[in-house]
Amino acid sequence: MAELQEEQFARETLERYSGCEAGQFQSNLLLTNFPRYVDYFAQSRGVKVIEGSVFKVAHSPSEEISILDFKIGSPAAALVVDLCSFLPFKSSVVLGMCGGLRRRYQIGDYLVPVASIRGEGTSDFYFPPEVPALANFLMQKAVTDVMEESKASYHIGITYTTNMRFWEFNEEFKTRLKMTKAQAIEMECATLFAASYKRKFTLGALLLISDLPLNNDGIKTKKSSEFVYDRYMADHVEKGISILKRSKNLQQHHVKGAYHRNVGVEAPRA
Repeated sequence: MAELQEEQFARETLERYSGCEAGQFQSNLLLTNFPRYVDYFAQSRGVKVIEGSVFKVAHSPSEEISILDFKIGSPAAALVVDLCSFLPFKSSVVLGMCGGLRRRYQIGDYLVPVASIRGEGTSDFYFPPEVPALANFLMQKAVTDVMEESKASYHIGITYTTNMRFWEFNEEFKTRLKMTKAQAIEMECATLFAASYKRKFTLGALLLISDLPLNNDGIKTKKSSEFVYDRYMADHVEKGISILKRSKNLQQHHVKGAYHRNVGVEAPRA
């Protein structure tokens, strides 16, 4: 029996977890941890949703874009980058949500994370602690270009990535969080940025501020979560699509920041 190679293992694992052939993935990728985002993408593009044992995906060949829901948390974030880095994606953007940590922030504002504090632990498997977790420059330029052109309300800053859930009631953690001066808190970005840097996977992020957890009445609830989905989901997904199209244009004009392997790569075919 031939020895299983890393690339083959990654492709087969992605196919098992996503429920579709690797060749169905398009050349640009939206990553999210919200199944409803995949449903919206599929319905608005007239394509089908595919569910595997772990991931939920949809593909739009006309736009050369796929969307993948990788679930929640830093281990899942590491896994999806490790698997997807073996496919010829030209660019990827993460559509996530975060808790805003500044008084002036409002629910529905966007945050463009240029870096993340590695408080989650998973990124230690990729780099020593002193290596920063940075978003890809070309992708973040594409993000800010789209934000400016659409005149969206957005902020630029650093997120704190944690693997601790239910931290809102942990006063010791909240004190430490405030000392970092992070602009937002979430659970995946540091891992995504570190893994994508290690794997040379062109990835950026656009986060939606879904709650203001340091405010007494700002913690996300079932009711407030439904409001965020109803009010902002469609705009978030459409902006992600615009970002991928913008990144394609930037790569065609050889704007610095993309990994060399992503320039001139043909889209995978089914």
